Amino acid sequence: MPFRPVQPEKLSSAVIRQIEQLILRGILRPGERLPPERELAERMNVSRPSLRDAIGTLQDSGLLTARPGAGIFVADVLGSAFAPALTELFARHDEAVFDYLSFRRDLEGLAAERAARLASDTDLAVVNAVFEKMVAAHPKRNSDEEARLDAQFHMAITEASHNVVMLHMMRSMYQLLRDGVFYNRQVMFKQRTTRQALLDQHRAINDALQGRDPEAARAAVHAHLDYVERALRDQKRGESNETIALQRLDHETNG
Repeated sequence: MPFRPVQPEKLSSAVIRQIEQLILRGILRPGERLPPERELAERMNVSRPSLRDAIGTLQDSGLLTARPGAGIFVADVLGSAFAPALTELFARHDEAVFDYLSFRRDLEGLAAERAARLASDTDLAVVNAVFEKMVAAHPKRNSDEEARLDAQFHMAITEASHNVVMLHMMRSMYQLLRDGVFYNRQVMFKQRTTRQALLDQHRAINDALQGRDPEAARAAVHAHLDYVERALRDQKRGESNETIALQRLDHETNG
């Protein structure tokens, strides 16, 4: 028979498993600080030596990292998703921008479809809460805040899809976006017509999710990212045209 005696589990192993699950599910995020040792031991109802043993194992595995005088943090495991040389290559070539948007379109469309089908009521309440913050921020015309909420909205949808591989892939995608590797999101929020269109598109996505309509949710995400692609192509075309116009002006002025 294939059965073996059940071995009592070390407390440190249970701690390791719980922290791993929190990281895997995206609840503990890269760069997030763990509570102080005493507090964490009390929350998990384990001894401090057992907790230290677990933390040490998680540090050895690269999931946690210690910062002298600051505490224990979730390691930036997403930072290694793309090698620095590849990231720099992305930044130097415009075609990577549009490949990136195409990838997001496909993956986020799937995430929205899954969220409409599989998300709990609480998941959808989180998405709606972020959208309401977007609505409240709109009159303030703060492009930094709008860009931050935009990313938060899309990540809330990915989290609501309950696919941990998709979740971590999209977090790595948004890390590149936050770092300005592909394009500057703030630029998207500076034009009045663009800002209103983006808010309306996010409203359409949210409405489809709240109505639990998978096909409409996917279509709304596709429409949104198609719009972003067109706006960026127009922006790059405008920049190119301006360069040519300046050359003509210089030639006419200075002969």
